[in-house]
This record gives sequence, C-alpha cells and structure tokens, in this order.
Amino acid sequence: MGNLLKAFSNPFYRTSSLEILLFFAGWGIWWSFFQIWLTTKQGFTGAQVGTIYSFGSAVALVLMFVYGSLQDKLGMKKTMLKFFAVCQILVGPFFTWVYVPMLAANFYVGAVVGAVYLAVAFLAACPVFEAVTERLSRRYSFEYGQARAWGSFGYAVAALCAGFLFTMNPNLIFWTGSAVAAVQLIVLVSMTPENDASLTAQYEVKAESIKESKTPSFGEIVGVFKLIEVWKMIVFVIMSWTFYTVFDQQMFPEFFTRFFATPEAGQQAYGVLNSIEVFLEFLMMGLVPILMRRIGVRKAILLGCAIMIVRIGGCGLVTNPLGVAVIKLLHAPETALFILAVFRYFTLHFDTRISATLYMVGFQIAAQVGQIIFSTPLGALHDSIGYQSTFLVISGIVCVASLYAFVILKKDDQQVDGQPL
Repeated sequence: MGNLLKAFSNPFYRTSSLEILLFFAGWGIWWSFFQIWLTTKQGFTGAQVGTIYSFGSAVALVLMFVYGSLQDKLGMKKTMLKFFAVCQILVGPFFTWVYVPMLAANFYVGAVVGAVYLAVAFLAACPVFEAVTERLSRRYSFEYGQARAWGSFGYAVAALCAGFLFTMNPNLIFWTGSAVAAVQLIVLVSMTPENDASLTAQYEVKAESIKESKTPSFGEIVGVFKLIEVWKMIVFVIMSWTFYTVFDQQMFPEFFTRFFATPEAGQQAYGVLNSIEVFLEFLMMGLVPILMRRIGVRKAILLGCAIMIVRIGGCGLVTNPLGVAVIKLLHAPETALFILAVFRYFTLHFDTRISATLYMVGFQIAAQVGQIIFSTPLGALHDSIGYQSTFLVISGIVCVASLYAFVILKKDDQQVDGQPL
C-alpha cells in the first residue's frame, strides 16, 4: 500500500496512467466485441473475419515502423498521442456511416478502408502509447508495469459495459468509444507535468535525461534491422504472440457465446468474463515486475509461453462454459508476462534510445506479420474442423515456439547493452 501511495504522489505516474487508461477504455469498449459484431451483426464467415484482421495487420505493419521511428525522434513529446486521440473520436461516425455501408457494397473495398482507419487510430497507435509510457517511467521515477496496469483496468471496465451496450444497440459501443476519446484528448492537452520545471527537477532521473538527450539518428533506427538478435525475437513473436491475437480476438468471442441459449445471454456473459479477465490482468501488471525481479526476464517470457500453451490447448479440450471461462482467465498472467517481460528484454539487451522502434519491430510488427500469415488460414481451418480442433493446432505451434525461445533467449546477464536489472 505504501508503494502504491508513493506512486500516486508522482504526477508523471498519475498522468501517464490516466492517459493509457483512457486509450484502452476507448478502444476496448468496441474492440472487445468487434469479432462478435462481424459474425452476428454483419454475418461474415471465419475466413472473411480473418481477411479483415489480416488487412488491418498489414496496414499496421507499415505504420508501426513509421510511428516507432517518429516517436524515437520526438522522445517524450506527446504530439502523436494527440493525433491518435483526434482520429479515435471519429470511431462512432466511421463505423455507423462509412464502414458498414462500404462492407455491404463491396467487402474487399470496405475491408481495406476499414484497415487503414483502424491501423492509423488504434492498431498501430497502441504500442506508441505503451512505448511513451515506458519511456516516461524511466525518465520520471515510476514503475512502467504499474502504469500499464491502468490500461488493463480501463479495458476491463469498458468490456463489462460493452456487453450491456451491445445488446441494447451495437452502435452504442462505437459512439461511446468516441466520447472516451474526446475525454482523452482533453487530458492530453491539459495535463502536462513535464512543462513544470519544479516537478521535472523533483522527479527526473538525470542519467536517463542525459541518455534521452542524444536523439538517435535515422541510421541507428534503421540499423535495428541489421541486428540478428532482433530477428531471432521476431521469429519467436510470430510463432507465439501472434496466436494470442488470433485466438482471443478472432475466434474465442463467438466460440464462448455458442455455449449459451441465446446470442444475447452469450454476449453479456462474454462481456462479464472479458472484464473479469482484464481486471485480473490489471492486478498482474502490478505483480509481474516483482516476479521478474525474482526469477529474471528470460524465465518470465518462458513462463508466459507455458501459460499460453495450457490456456489455448485447454479451451480445445474442455466442453462446458464454466471450464472454458476458468481456463480463459489464464489470459491475465500470460498477457502481463509477455507485454512486460518482452519490453524489458529489449530495454535490457539493447540501446534504450531506440526502445520504441525495437518494441514496434521486435514485438508489435512481428505479431502483425504473424497475423497476416495466419489469420485467414486459421479462419478457414476453423470453418473446416471447428474451433476446438483449431485451438489444439495453435497450442501445438506455440509449444514449438517455446522450445525455440528456450534456445535463443539471452540470459539476463548476457550482452546487457541497455538498462541493467
């Protein structure tokens, strides 16, 4: 409790936490039901849903490197976050008056237009919010995991509300997202502790300030692609974290709702389950940094892999909604371990000045490449053999990825070119 009160006394922690909470709340209010909306309200098949996700991933793939490079150049500035908030305000009008008519008129044109908007405003924006928060945590003396936890809390509350809003009127989830984004923009513009010299002097870590003052060159940023260790991580992420997204967003929502007597009952139950799951993720975001200090970064990543294998494989074996719900809650420690441990792996073994680019390329872009590769084939596989058999296939692939990770991941005391533990 003492540590929590100390964290809240830091205005940089409070501001960063609120900003990331509002981003995830404004995204989660509709994103948590996006797959259900596509299948039940728009009537798309698994392969079509996979195509929509693949297109979004393809656009986000390009944007993430651009966003990461720009943010590394901007350093602590929140110019891009404000741009994202403006784009996110348009989510209600876009889905209501643009996306639905275009999908109805021409599926592929609608999917491409939707992919561009979703990537610009949300898919490629998410890792920028995370990277900025992580960079601020090193600069202004607070724990990144504790701040990122509030993003999970915002998503949890939003998912709970979305279950009820969706059954009332599906469009409400998109318009609520617009309203939350408007609040987020106000916070970004009005809450600026970094402009207060006295606060900066009190909380700033001088060593990080000196390091951040040396803006990386374009050559250093592009040089990320020359690092063999980054490519090893890209392969690992493609074969592991990719399936977190495909399983959780593209398949599980409709799979779970099928256990219930009516679509409405299933949708509300999914909303409650999703909110409980992400609330547990909120708690785990605060606990995982403590765990990492005890067991190390490498072991934390491998533990996340083990949980993913059990969670996805378990959903392929259990045949009742309560069992599936309990296994799905393993999402909480798995997500916290992957997000925090992989980010810490990059800041431990690589130059922290290019942390945003490293995180984009080595984690987020790699995951998007995986989605492009696997979304449509796995959607078609689901159409052919059903959800549970597909889950077992996915679990087997992650098992292979875990063995690969055991071989390629550096130990915590090897090649420490970034911030030591």
